[in-house]
Amino acid sequence: MRFVVLLRGVNVGGINIKMADLRAALAPSEFRGVRTVLASGNVVVDTDESDPGVVKAKIERVLSDTFGYTAWVIVLDVPTLESVVADFPYDAADAARHPYVVFSSDGVSTTELSELADTLDPGVEQCVLGEHHVLYWQVIKGNTLDSVIGKASARARYKSTTTTRNLRTLQKILA
Repeated sequence: MRFVVLLRGVNVGGINIKMADLRAALAPSEFRGVRTVLASGNVVVDTDESDPGVVKAKIERVLSDTFGYTAWVIVLDVPTLESVVADFPYDAADAARHPYVVFSSDGVSTTELSELADTLDPGVEQCVLGEHHVLYWQVIKGNTLDSVIGKASARARYKSTTTTRNLRTLQKILA
């Protein structure tokens, strides 16, 4: 089965991993066809394992053992990621905005973040809860870190359960 693995906080928050090293760390394990996309911790792997929870635990263990940090990853099978991308509710071609998807391993974090929707200035950002524990979010370029969702999603309590990707990155992963 083919899975997409999204690493949390790699090459943006002090944890620096070269993608060649990441591929090398996963290659001797049970994962085949290991492919990284961009340098932000996006990996596609093939495995005989069908349970994403088992894949998550194994990859987190390999990362922690190899790179010496507490690793958190989100694991999705390819059809689920295709569904997430297809369901993006905003105009992804809007050149003035970033199209983001916030992924959650527990669903609680994205549900909590979605509760901020009524407090947002729609001229700056919008969000809506989606299936598969995701929050769809768009924000005016240049405002990501200072936005309500940007600040809220950076809270320490979400560190182990969420990761955010630009929709264009997700499309590259699926290509």
